[in-house]
Amino acid sequence: MLKPEILDPQGQAVQRALPRLGFEGISDVRQGKRFELEVDGPVDEAALARIRDLAESFLANTVIEDFTVKVEEVAEAAK
Repeated sequence: MLKPEILDPQGQAVQRALPRLGFEGISDVRQGKRFELEVDGPVDEAALARIRDLAESFLANTVIEDFTVKVEEVAEAAK
């Protein structure tokens, strides 16, 4: 996500359009990007540290963006 002090023209455009589309009561919109990574093996603290390093050094522009790393369990597909 863009840091709060960075202007977000895409988010502002969406915010201005919402009332015209019938969506009231939204006071702010921030637009961002999302990466989903599938990890081989367990997601332990070492794996999370590597993923945070990857996000900080490669996926996010930390001058203008903040990032978070979140783990979600994926149910195995029924066979």
